[in-house]
Amino acid sequence: MEEKILKTIKKYNLISNGDKIVVAVSGGPDSMCLLNILKNLRQKFNIELFVAHINHMIREEADSETEYVKNYCEKNNIKCFIKRANVLEMAKEQKKGTEEMGRIVRYDFFEYVANEVSADKIAIAHTENDNAETILMNLMRGASLEGLKGIEPIRGKYIRPLIECNREEIEKYCEINKLDPKFDKTNNDNTYTRNKIRNLLIPYIKKEFNPNIIETLNRLAVLARQDATYFNKIVKESYADILLYENINNLNENLEKHIILDLKKFNKLEYVIKSRVLLYTINKLLGTTKGIEKINIEDMIKLCEKNIGNKCLIPNKNVKIYVKKGKIFFTKL
Repeated sequence: MEEKILKTIKKYNLISNGDKIVVAVSGGPDSMCLLNILKNLRQKFNIELFVAHINHMIREEADSETEYVKNYCEKNNIKCFIKRANVLEMAKEQKKGTEEMGRIVRYDFFEYVANEVSADKIAIAHTENDNAETILMNLMRGASLEGLKGIEPIRGKYIRPLIECNREEIEKYCEINKLDPKFDKTNNDNTYTRNKIRNLLIPYIKKEFNPNIIETLNRLAVLARQDATYFNKIVKESYADILLYENINNLNENLEKHIILDLKKFNKLEYVIKSRVLLYTINKLLGTTKGIEKINIEDMIKLCEKNIGNKCLIPNKNVKIYVKKGKIFFTKL
């Protein structure tokens, strides 16, 4: 098992010598497996480990899980950061779903700990199973190629050394190494979408259609990542070719931040590249494409193709797009 994870680490260059790594640890099998293996690799990579543990204050056993993680860290000389957050109350106050609120709290805390210790990486215990579940969730939401990529092994400072391991071998590792991890009973609560996919949909697909559905979906993710990498290269090249003006880093808030593209060159692009260039441009300007739907992209392309000069589009209330004198203007609102 450790050799398999070491292979994944080397394959995706997840860890460099001397890294400071924050490990997200819930106390469950996946995160305890990850923590124990990284602990065993400390000398090999000369890494320093820190644990970030969130107590969501939802379940009665949450405090015992916190003590379990704390005791493991003390025993193995690993500094442990613990945060208690009443996720149910926060979700109610902010009018968000419990899952969404929990994720926001977790990742905010991981970032906080990483900043506190000047960490190079944040290790998350996502597995092949998590990746398969994510792909199915994305498919049902109407995912694009990006959604089929699933959970990437590395994204920015976030690394996922267990991404090529399945849940069964992780639980076996925990048993062999007498880690005695804690099991989150809410994983059996099928009111949550991910749990429905994990507990109902995937077992059904395994039984009725494909017993190797986890492996199949992970292969799909690898292919999707390869295709997405190629498309991203083409999009960056196309953007550079049609870019006329870019003002996105001005610190003066009174100055308009905008990007201008060449309309004629844009209209000559293939449709599939046009849509991606639009998303790439908006992300450049805003740092996100949140709120931009497929219908918005279609409207933008129509606006450009028909060269409608007296109309503007405001797809997500943060960006205005209009065409004028052979140019496409993207302005941050």
